[in-house]
Amino acid sequence: MAMELIPIGTILALVTNQVMKTAQAAKDIVIEKESFKVLSKHLFDIEPLLKELQLRQLNDSPAARLALEALEADVKKANTLVEKYKNRGRFYLLVKCRHIVHEVQEVTRDIGRSLAAFSIPDTEVLSGISDQVNRLQSEMQKVEFKTSHSQLQIVDKLNQGLRDQKRDQCFANDMLEEIARAVGVPVEPSEISKELASFRREIEEAGNRKERAEVLFLEQVIELLSQADTARDFEEMKKQYFQRAQVIQRYDTQKEYIPPLKPFKCRISGEVMVDPVSLCTGTTCERAAIEAWFDCGKKTDPDTGDAKLSSGVDLKVEEALNQMQELIRENSINKDWISIGGLTDKINSILGSSHNREVRKKILITLKDMVEGHARNKEKVIEHQGFDYIVPCLGRDRSISMAAVELLYELLQDRSKWNESFCCQLSQQSSAILFLVTLLKGPVRESADHAEKILNKLFDVDEENISRAAKSGWYKPLIDRIVQGPESSRMSMMKALVTMELVDSNLKVLGEEGIIPPLLSMVASGNIELKELSLSVLVKLSSCHANKELIATGGGVPLVLKLMFSPHVCTILIVRCSEIVEKLSSEGNGVKFFVDEKGVQLELEPIIRELLALQQNSKSSNNFRRPALHALLGMCRSEAKLVKTAVLTANGVSLVLPLLDDPDSEIREIAVNLLFLFSQHESQGVVEYLLMPKRLEGLVGFLENDYNSDVKMAAAGLLANLPKSETSLTKKLIELDGLPAIINLLKSGSMEAKEHALSALFRFTDPANVKSQQIVVEHGAYPLFVNFLKVNSVTAKARAAALIGNLSMSSPKLTVASEKTGCWCFRTSCVPVCPAHGGICNVNTSFCLLEAKALPYIVKLLHDEVEETAYEAIQTLSTLVQDGCTQRGAIVLHDAGAINPVLDILTWGTDSLKGEAVGLLEKVFISKEMVDSYGTKARYLLVGLTGRNVHDDSLLGRKVAKVLSLVERYSKSSTSIIPGLF
Repeated sequence: MAMELIPIGTILALVTNQVMKTAQAAKDIVIEKESFKVLSKHLFDIEPLLKELQLRQLNDSPAARLALEALEADVKKANTLVEKYKNRGRFYLLVKCRHIVHEVQEVTRDIGRSLAAFSIPDTEVLSGISDQVNRLQSEMQKVEFKTSHSQLQIVDKLNQGLRDQKRDQCFANDMLEEIARAVGVPVEPSEISKELASFRREIEEAGNRKERAEVLFLEQVIELLSQADTARDFEEMKKQYFQRAQVIQRYDTQKEYIPPLKPFKCRISGEVMVDPVSLCTGTTCERAAIEAWFDCGKKTDPDTGDAKLSSGVDLKVEEALNQMQELIRENSINKDWISIGGLTDKINSILGSSHNREVRKKILITLKDMVEGHARNKEKVIEHQGFDYIVPCLGRDRSISMAAVELLYELLQDRSKWNESFCCQLSQQSSAILFLVTLLKGPVRESADHAEKILNKLFDVDEENISRAAKSGWYKPLIDRIVQGPESSRMSMMKALVTMELVDSNLKVLGEEGIIPPLLSMVASGNIELKELSLSVLVKLSSCHANKELIATGGGVPLVLKLMFSPHVCTILIVRCSEIVEKLSSEGNGVKFFVDEKGVQLELEPIIRELLALQQNSKSSNNFRRPALHALLGMCRSEAKLVKTAVLTANGVSLVLPLLDDPDSEIREIAVNLLFLFSQHESQGVVEYLLMPKRLEGLVGFLENDYNSDVKMAAAGLLANLPKSETSLTKKLIELDGLPAIINLLKSGSMEAKEHALSALFRFTDPANVKSQQIVVEHGAYPLFVNFLKVNSVTAKARAAALIGNLSMSSPKLTVASEKTGCWCFRTSCVPVCPAHGGICNVNTSFCLLEAKALPYIVKLLHDEVEETAYEAIQTLSTLVQDGCTQRGAIVLHDAGAINPVLDILTWGTDSLKGEAVGLLEKVFISKEMVDSYGTKARYLLVGLTGRNVHDDSLLGRKVAKVLSLVERYSKSSTSIIPGLF
């Protein structure tokens, strides 16, 4: 009735003021401010409409009054809602956010419905603003408010935790921090305490309102959040602790420790407590009993016996640790009191000094219990060298390392995220990465998971840790950075990889884990620095055979060759490409990997030409000339046709010969090896070059090189390939002491080098140059030749036999005739006469193979039935039946058992070898005695050789016919005048 007496203009003014007041207050709400902002905006939009009505002097009518009254009532509800939540605790507002949003939405829609009452089309006053009213009321009635997704996540997580009855401190810490950050409250004990106090007042008010369900819910929330360490006032706990500690410290320890009994009984008397008191350690005792305990001078806790930690006795330390774990399980506040009491520092130090496995393990477990979800205790552990003591435990046995990595993981957690500062401190522990990688690769899945998470975080802290992990054998993070990291990371990882010392198995793992394709991609499309780094890594990887295969199948070889031979490419890229090509052709691989991505052999001749062309520029860097030469050498060694290409189409000899004078010793050595190969096809140019002043001295120097057996072998092989007819070259070699160098190679070189040296000595043992032969023998070569008849190398045996044969050719003319005295029947000689040469023989003067004890080994070569050695053996044996000493030589061969194996050659040898055997038999069967002994066997074999066609006109046939005629000439003789013949 009162409203009916008030003028409508006054009511309109009052409603307008109420709208403005509520709109202003609504925009200042801090929780769910977006919803309140929308409400405020709509109220602000209503205000000009109401003022417009005032200006137009709204007609007083029952409908207008009812509309204004309804609007006033709804705006008052909105104002009440704003006042309700304006000064409430922020924690409470977040927990109730869903309900608050619903309330704001409903009151906004109610105001919209009230505003709709003004939409009267036939009202003259409203005709000008009815469209605005219609739009606004429609918007307000349809409005939908939603709580922010992040707040809903927090509330849902909290509700789920309450349903699951989670009460652990770690969860409480996470929830408290998430709620605080969401509502803008600093995560500090003083601020948190204020908010929790406000939250408790909400519980009291809900209790006063008899809202039992609300009270129960809020009590569960406050109980959970109070478990968080930031919810406790540390200074207040510290004050309480020291107040209790002062009581204990007035007394001394004397009386023996009384073991604890059940929790509801006094820990000292064992009786049910009447007047219980709690110590700073959390132990509860009868007041009289504990006072008596202290009066006796004891300072230790009667239950935990903390003095056990200082006893140095392992069993007592373990007992104390077990009791500390029990205290922590009983009440989380004991975590603080244990730390305040200095026990954290004490067990930390024991961890660093104890050698007892069980003690270390229990300390690690106890420390984890103490720091779990407790930021201050984590700081305490780390401040007192915690990492110094914990990290070495990662490398202990399985149980200790598992406890250590779990503790380490917990220390590094800062509620729901990582503690960056602690992670940085751990990163400075030099052995941490190695131990963590070891655990990662170990059999314990839980430890491996923790180790991997810690490692990945340490990689974020410092990229250098990625390369440290790789050095410890875990390459995946490094490869991942190279594959998909930013350019700076890729470059730093590749730089680290280039400097690492990696064995073949490490390199193989890198290839298997997929590092090669991204490296090739960077070679193809990266900038110069990326190209150089990726090529440098490929150089390192290509030391491993398996990686060469991957580079080839990845299409890397054409890519590298194209870059290497392209004009205007910077030197460093050519160097790296050359090094890769060198690795691909090394270790006997030759051209195996010179294929495209489909495995098709590349055209090799252009590659050979390009490699040789790189040597033409005198200003070219040795850094790429060396590997290019090595690659050329590897390829030519594997393919004889490439040698021919290099010599005939690429002018290889003329390009490589000048390198013998190169200042770089390695280039000179490679050049010698190449020239050795080239000289098989073109030797004349080499001879002409070597006969120039000072050239041959360099070659002799290679023969004398005691540091590189490979180059000595090549130098000897080069000399072996040069024409023997070049006597001037032979003479100069003798003058330059090249001969001793070659002979020394027979003593100390590899078998291949010795074979080359033997071949090189043929030019010095030419029977036409006895003087040169003499020098060879004087340098002690003859016994060496004989020794080579005993080795396993067929080539060495054959060449040694041939060299002995060369020397033996000169024996008849070097043999000294024996002096005769008296009548013929009393003739004597002071020196035994050689049975083969009929005079006085000596190894050094007449080169007699009998005196050199070579004959048995020469004969044995025939028994071995090897074509190559048998051929040279027959040639050498033939020197014993030269003109003038045929009879004596035949007897010597008979005595040495050489005739039968020569005949046997007619059954197994090639035509060429058989021809040599027949040639020797022709000289032997000049002696009738030899025919008598071997004629039957010889006739049978010779006739069989010609197929009984004695008129065979071939060279072998003519030789056979001649020997058969000798056999037939003496075949009628049946008596042998030489004893022992058969």
